Amino acid sequence: MALEYEYLLHTDITDCYGSIYTHSIAWALHSKKDAKEKRDDNSLIGNKIDWYLQDMSYGQTNGIPQGSILMDFLAEIVLGFADLQLSERLGGLETEEYQIIRFRDDYRIFTNNPQLGELILKHLTEVLIELNLELKSDKTIASTNVVRDSIKPDKLFWNLSKKSAKNLRDHLLIIHELADIHPNSGSLIKSLDKYFNRINSLEETHQNINVLISILVDVAFKNPRTYPLTAAILSELLLFIDSEESRNELLAKIRDKFNLLPNTGYLQIWLQRVTIYYDREFEYSEILCKKVTESSIKIWNSDWLKDDFRKVIDQESLINYETIEHISESIEPQEVQLFETKSIYY
Repeated sequence: MALEYEYLLHTDITDCYGSIYTHSIAWALHSKKDAKEKRDDNSLIGNKIDWYLQDMSYGQTNGIPQGSILMDFLAEIVLGFADLQLSERLGGLETEEYQIIRFRDDYRIFTNNPQLGELILKHLTEVLIELNLELKSDKTIASTNVVRDSIKPDKLFWNLSKKSAKNLRDHLLIIHELADIHPNSGSLIKSLDKYFNRINSLEETHQNINVLISILVDVAFKNPRTYPLTAAILSELLLFIDSEESRNELLAKIRDKFNLLPNTGYLQIWLQRVTIYYDREFEYSEILCKKVTESSIKIWNSDWLKDDFRKVIDQESLINYETIEHISESIEPQEVQLFETKSIYY
């Protein structure tokens, strides 16, 4: 999500299982209108479930037991109903630039507009109130650090405090933490160099590549000094994506994300080094990148030169197309590593 969105709202439901209104299961299964009209109709499965739940709780209509897969399933019926109600409300918005992810009673709202995020939160609150549920106002967190705050603070603390970079994701999260504390630092460059050396020798991985790329891009987004190494790491990660469609979609998201920043020509040059193997026509706004795909592009104004000299300048392609024909799929270490550093880490 960090590839597409800059703003995150994180919230969850207060005492979810203990607050579920047993009648709401029938509402979810049969619609609220039909369930109320047929409240005494025992042929409705929703009413049967409602009756059994009340019987387990001495006639109480608030709360369901916790700790079993069956109750998880019943809770999901109600929360899925809430999802549908929320979707209907949000259908009237003039924009679709948001994404909502729910796991059980835990919500993440991703947007590029804080006001839109607050509006979605308002609608969600109203939907849940109608089901006798409410959000934890003191646990609702707004953040512009999508990568870090998508993870629960306790889980993030535990993972990072161990500093165990056993898998590629945890290793990148440690680098992400370092980038937050010491942006554009020499230590950050060294840590990325170490990561590049690690994945450069991998032939396969079971990690979620989209997640790895999202964390990596977030590091680069806030640390311009890392562009060459993050591009090199990106080129290695793309090797694990078999689908051309998925790869091109990811690359477009990365390019669009960096278009939010001014003066990213240097980054675009490195991104073009990554994409040119797959698609020579992949579009960039940087004039040097355009020159690669369209030889007639003028990099600088040569009108003030004498005619003979200007012709020499204008007619020189500057691009070595033979090199492009034989370019490697991934960025080689010698392209980005100024010093031999492997001996430091092994």
